[in-house]
Order: sequence, then C-alpha cells, then structure tokens
Amino acid sequence: DCLKLNVWTPSISDNKKRPVLVWLHGGGYTNGKGIEQDGYDGENLARKGDMVFVSINHRLGPIGFSDLSGVGGKEFADSGNVGALDMVAALEWVNRNIANFGGDPDNVTIMGQSGGGAKVCTLMAMPSAQGLFHKAVPLSGSTTGGNDPEMSKKLGEYILEEAGLSENEVARLQEMPWLEYLHLANRAAAKYREEQGITGFRGGFGPVQDGKNIVSGTYFSKKGGLSNDVPMLICTTFHEWGMSRTNPEMEAMSKDAVINMLRERAGWFMPGLGDKAPEVYEAYAKIFPEAKPVEIMTLISSNRRGAVETANAKVKQDAPVYMAWFGWEPPMFNGRMRAFHCLDICFWFDNTDKMLTHTGGGARPRALGETMSDALLSFMKTGKPSAPALPEWKEYTSEKGETMILDDYSTLENDPDREARKLLG
Repeated sequence: DCLKLNVWTPSISDNKKRPVLVWLHGGGYTNGKGIEQDGYDGENLARKGDMVFVSINHRLGPIGFSDLSGVGGKEFADSGNVGALDMVAALEWVNRNIANFGGDPDNVTIMGQSGGGAKVCTLMAMPSAQGLFHKAVPLSGSTTGGNDPEMSKKLGEYILEEAGLSENEVARLQEMPWLEYLHLANRAAAKYREEQGITGFRGGFGPVQDGKNIVSGTYFSKKGGLSNDVPMLICTTFHEWGMSRTNPEMEAMSKDAVINMLRERAGWFMPGLGDKAPEVYEAYAKIFPEAKPVEIMTLISSNRRGAVETANAKVKQDAPVYMAWFGWEPPMFNGRMRAFHCLDICFWFDNTDKMLTHTGGGARPRALGETMSDALLSFMKTGKPSAPALPEWKEYTSEKGETMILDDYSTLENDPDREARKLLG
C-alpha cells in the first residue's frame, strides 16, 4: 500500500494556478520514500516561491521491476516497468487533481536526485508520460538508458527457478506474501549477477527499455522525439562518493594507494579505467592542484560524466539544457564531508537549517540555499534558472560545456574537467 503522495501548497481557496514540482526520491530503484529526510520537506519552497510541492512514492526493487515477460507471456508484458508506470500514474493524478490544491497542471516540473534523477530521465523517455510534465531536473543521477530487456528477462528466469516454479505457474508468484517474494527475488538477482559475471550497476532491478513503455535506444537522441520541448537543468556534486566521510583514515591515502584503488574498483563504476588509472589521476590533479589524493579519487568516480553525457544527448533536441556542479563544502568533521552525494538537495529546497547534520546550519549555507532555490523557482516559472546572486546562467552547449559552479561565490565556467574526463572515454 505504497501508492501515496504528499502535497504542500500555500492555499487551496484562492483559485491561483501555481507552478508545481513533483519530487522523485533517491535510493536507486530499490529503496527510499517520498519524505524520508527533512531535506525533502516542501514547505519552505512552497511558501517562498508560491508554488505547489508534491513528493511521490512508487513500487521499488523486485516489487516494481521484476521482468517476467519472457516466462509469463502477454499477461506479464509490463511487469518489468510497473514501478515506472506508478510514477506515470502519480503524474496523471497531478494532472487531474492539482488544480484543487492551487497548482497549475500545465506547468509541472519533475525533479529527482540519485535514483530519482534517473527516474526523471526515464519519465522523459516514456510515451505515456508525455504532456504530464514540462520541465525536468535530474540531480546526481542522469542517465540515457535503462535496463537491457534481454538481461531483465534472464533475471526473470532466475526468479522463476529460485521459486521452483514452471513457466505455466508464473501467476503463483503474485500469491506470495510480498516480503517473501522480495527476499526470493533478491536471492535470484545475486545468483544471476554471480553466475553471469555481472559487475557495476547492471543486472539489478530497474526500468526496462522494452520499446513500449520506455523507448529503445539512447534517450533524447532524436530531434523532435520524446520530451523534445522539455527544458532540463542537470546538477551533480563535486565529491559524490567521498569514502573518507565515514572513514577518516582515508584522508591520509597516498597517490599510489588511490591509483591502486581506482584500478581495483574500475570494473564496478568505470569499466576500462584499469591501466589508465595513473594517467587519469594526473589529469585530474592538474585541474585540481590543491586536492588531496582522496579527493582526486572522488572526482574521478563522480556522477558528472553521466550528467555531461545526458546533456550532450539532450542538446540535440529543441529545448535548452542548463548544467550545474555543486562544490559547497560543510565545515564539520574537519572538512572531510566535502560536497557529498545528497548534500545539495536541501539547498535547492531552502532547507539548509532543517539539515544541520549536512550543512551545520547558519548564515553561510542559508545564503547559498536562498540562491539555489531562487534559481530553481526561476527555472520552474520561466524555463531558465536565474538568481540575483548568480552570474548569467547560459545554456549548455556541447562545444563549450557551460557549467554553473555552485558555491559560496558561484561562477559560470566552460566544462572545467573536460580534458581529464576525455580520458575516461
């Protein structure tokens, strides 16, 4: 019973049509919920921007993305995407009902972080979602594709085998208690990944590019295609996966230790890095000469490469793209938290004083939060991010890679890590 959503609105009785933001939570496609942290609270942004904030929930993991179409036939043709179809159903609810909450169904922005950012891109590639949103903001989770249908169908075979069922007994899976099925499917996925030698983020539960519910091929690759007229604002953080945040001993890592770790973990997050690790390290160190070795590692393994890939695909369409890179670092724990994965959320929503564990609170984070929420509200209302404290935010182009560096003193720069990133392929 998870198909519920939350709504924050300044008024339901003044007949106004306010811009609407629909928030898609993170957690990959396997966990999370629409109001799991105070940073997701929509009250401050709704009051400040005279807008309506909606956060949604949907089926996750094996419950939302078990592709049984290969073993179950037509009856289970959509089974690999029911979690994504839940998101479409939420947008349909917004389209039908948000006017009753003071919102404008013709001005809806979808926004998400990490797995939620990938959900934003997925919705942009779903025919059934077209017309239900008008602007898009993926944070730290941009993507240009979903799960391969053949791999997802193979995982479905493993699920059936783990359950000890034949192909004409697929429907019996629906009779199982949900928790029992969850554990069974996760065991099947682990066995599948091990036996197939799958590393990285592939081989798990997530939206399937079945060519029906989600388009085949690279998202945004066709001018005039799906979401052609939807402006996009993309952002990542500088230190998405900073491991020293929870392990202070890593702050003392040497250059050689980082290079060895990059080699060892290349198959997980960056296939092909391997022997190029020393060259890549030196390229990033040249661009960021003040960075410690552990910082260089997080810069190399960040989500920015996927963000740039998404932007370069989307600019082929008609609507503008804007790029940001969040570099603000909190003062706690001797500075080792840095600009970590999820930190920027509370800034976009003007919630820095609600997330003291992330920001430390006070005037410094509050100032950037006011600026970033100004920019988001501007994007929602006009399709262009802007704020009094920011320089002009120019549209992203593949040639220059215009990127707003969000920090105490924000600047617009042309693709600052391009030369190093080229080495990553």
